[in-house]
Amino acid sequence: MASARQAVPPFLLLAAHPLRWRLLTELSDGDLRVRELVARVGEPQNLVSYHLRLLRDGGLVATTRSSHDGRDSYYHLDLDVAAQLLTSAGAALHPALHMVSTPPQFASSVRPTVLFVCTGNSARSAIAEALLRLRAGDGIEVFSAGTRPKSVLHPNTVRVLRAEFDIDLSARRPRHLDTLTDRRFDAVITLCDKAREVCPDFAEDPRWIHWSILDPAASIGSDEDSYALFLATAAEIDTRIRYLMPTLSSLGPTKRSA
Repeated sequence: MASARQAVPPFLLLAAHPLRWRLLTELSDGDLRVRELVARVGEPQNLVSYHLRLLRDGGLVATTRSSHDGRDSYYHLDLDVAAQLLTSAGAALHPALHMVSTPPQFASSVRPTVLFVCTGNSARSAIAEALLRLRAGDGIEVFSAGTRPKSVLHPNTVRVLRAEFDIDLSARRPRHLDTLTDRRFDAVITLCDKAREVCPDFAEDPRWIHWSILDPAASIGSDEDSYALFLATAAEIDTRIRYLMPTLSSLGPTKRSA
């Protein structure tokens, strides 16, 4: 008996268009503005905006308003949603077709070096540094700094990392970016739209990645009121780090020998 006809999974219909696939590919590395996507794919802005709207309607792409220029927006690919839709599409063809994730491998001799940057180094970049160190162990050398660092970590940074990840940063102090400008990095990741605009160049042309993440410390109210925002921020950063690690595993020795 012939198999019953099945509709093509919506994800395949959405992602299979050549331009939409290009946009997804560009966004898989980090958050970008429309004009940056236009430059990368070489298509008119109205066409790029149209296909971005379709990707947003399909739940693959989200936007955040730039904290540097409130008239601008960053587009972000939700890799968790993409992974779920890919898995569902494979299972629709055959139940044995499912994604199996394998931990990334890091060379023991040469570790990739990563720098996270935000403005105050009291919340976002400090959280990212701690979580990447937790997830990668000794496989990555990781730092964080601020363009205008605060005097101390935000209390909720310390609190959320201790409560959710068993990480103690009570003795940690924010670091100024100027103290690291002479170091060499394989990847520089900005988590703040304002910091992205003023972050200096580094030697040996590191890989630049931007994550447009709102500052949980900028919320109005008590520290207790803002704790939920810190929880959400830490969860988002942790998710992004899980998808970042396979990218980092390809950097160290390969990039340095190029």
